[in-house]
Amino acid sequence: MRMETGIAFMPQASGLSFGFGKIGGEKWSVPLKFSFHRNSEFKKIGLLYRRSNVDLKGFSLCKKTEEVVSELQQTNKQTGDEDLALKREAEIVAPYLSGQGIYLVGMMGSGKTTVGKILSEALDYSFLDSDELVEHNVGVSSVAQIFDEHGEEFFRINETKALKQLSTEKRLVVATGGGIVTKPINWKYMKKGLSVWLDVPLDSLARRIAAVGTASRPLLHKEAAGDAYTLVFNELTALYEERGENYKNADVRVALENLATGKQDVNSLTPEAIAIEILTKIKDFLLTNQFV
Repeated sequence: MRMETGIAFMPQASGLSFGFGKIGGEKWSVPLKFSFHRNSEFKKIGLLYRRSNVDLKGFSLCKKTEEVVSELQQTNKQTGDEDLALKREAEIVAPYLSGQGIYLVGMMGSGKTTVGKILSEALDYSFLDSDELVEHNVGVSSVAQIFDEHGEEFFRINETKALKQLSTEKRLVVATGGGIVTKPINWKYMKKGLSVWLDVPLDSLARRIAAVGTASRPLLHKEAAGDAYTLVFNELTALYEERGENYKNADVRVALENLATGKQDVNSLTPEAIAIEILTKIKDFLLTNQFV
């Protein structure tokens, strides 16, 4: 048995079976029924996976478990209507995609991992977080550790190497790091599939991140006086000024502010609703560009 991020993994012949941990002081236990598919190097190192019969509100296989759980707790519970709509939209879009990979880009905290897993399941794709592949390749437990021990430039170099690995894969949804858009060569690799920008208002991002803390986000984790929200908002604003134009290179833009029209808050959108919008935008893009 090995421990990772407060979760115990117990391997069996069929893969991972059960995960246990504590969230908010309460114990929980959930069966894991991940089916690993596609014969690839990512399957072999245990990074490539699909969600299958797992309540993501209580568990996430990625190392950012507590962040993903917290994000999900801020959204409404998925409804049967959304599940059905998501399934139908995926069935419509799948033939147009022809197995092309999907790369989710956006600022940190925009929900790329959470939405990516739901999107991958709807399309019967695999899912992978590019940060986790970098961590695996470097041999560390977190991106924060890479920044502390080697610096940001070392991380960016290895991020590009990881993206190059991923660009050869089909039927894969990739949640990328927030800064991956800053290097032109990274776009070269992402253009082998479809890139989708999750555009979330900075105010909403700041509230999400301030609520869970910045320990795992080295570019935001700084000692300074002031309330958490203001500090995070100011740092995010500076980062967006550097990256904003780069995000516009994405094939598809999903503006959550527009999607939330009529709702009280962007953070009230469910991951399923966002995934449906992604599929709709991808379909429009493919039809417009005659990729059929």
